[in-house]
Amino acid sequence: MATDWMQDYQGALKSSGAFREFFNEGFDENEMADRSSVIDTYSFLLPKKIAERIKLLGRDSALAKQFLPHLDEKTNSAGMYDPIGDKTHSKGGQIIHRYENRILFAPTTVCPVMCRYCFRKNELNEKDDLFNADFEKTLQYLKENPEIEEIIFTGGDPLVLSNQKIIFYLNAFSEIKTIKYIRFHTRFVTTIPSRIDQGFVSLLTEASKKFESVIVAVHTNHLEEFDSEVDAAFLKLKALPIQLMSQTVLLKGVNDSETVLIDLFKKLISLGCRPYYLHHPDEVKGGMHFYLPLEDGRKIYAKLRNKLPGWAIPQYIIDIPGGHGKVSAFNPESYRFSRELITLDGSILKL
Repeated sequence: MATDWMQDYQGALKSSGAFREFFNEGFDENEMADRSSVIDTYSFLLPKKIAERIKLLGRDSALAKQFLPHLDEKTNSAGMYDPIGDKTHSKGGQIIHRYENRILFAPTTVCPVMCRYCFRKNELNEKDDLFNADFEKTLQYLKENPEIEEIIFTGGDPLVLSNQKIIFYLNAFSEIKTIKYIRFHTRFVTTIPSRIDQGFVSLLTEASKKFESVIVAVHTNHLEEFDSEVDAAFLKLKALPIQLMSQTVLLKGVNDSETVLIDLFKKLISLGCRPYYLHHPDEVKGGMHFYLPLEDGRKIYAKLRNKLPGWAIPQYIIDIPGGHGKVSAFNPESYRFSRELITLDGSILKL
């Protein structure tokens, strides 16, 4: 029997036909045809809850820009298939090992919503072999690399898995004594908040007894994503013996304003969630209409420091293209970008 969150997920808009039928009064026929054609290139998934709110807020809302297909995804050929070098650091078995003491573990390619700016939109759309399942290989790799202390569940969105499947993975990882930290990165809290059900709450509570720390990182970009159900989901997580944090992507036309970001971060703080990452957008093919120059982002970020306490300001970071890792995107000496970044191995890379 499907749970509430599964019903919410299964009832999402998933095709050009569903898109056209639901938004038939929101766009003229030519624009509807253009947007629908994008779904032939990049897949589409939108929970009814978000679709209804987009209808209410309008086509120019932050929600619409984040989640509705746009012709620029097809017509702008700039950007990279794999902007952060996932394949460079793929070890098979759904593992991406970029940093010495932690790995990304991608047990699914499925998400609760298709973010139009997603840095993995091409890999996920093409069902890249990066995500081929081989859990025995995953376990063997962890045993052979005892320097790994943290498992970061990514994807897709790991919360699309059943509670039973997540428990299976956690139990297996708990048998490897070098694994101390578990982190989940998810979009569910703000898109299908019913996913934070009692079963998930219970498994997090149990996991906190097996690992030194359990972290849930919620992806959210704008205050328009919040309502009473979303607030309630955050408060459920806040009450648990875990760390609750957020990650946000700086997006042109969506949240590239210090006012918008301040409102978002204050909201997160009020719900017991620590703003952790502000990502400069990745140069992903199909998402370049969201990109803004790093100098613009630095100017926005600098204003946050005067209007928020230090503990309420996330790290502003950029993923160096090619798989060279995350570095600070803010240089207090100058807004201008030298185009030189320090990579993981300490070398200097000029973009």
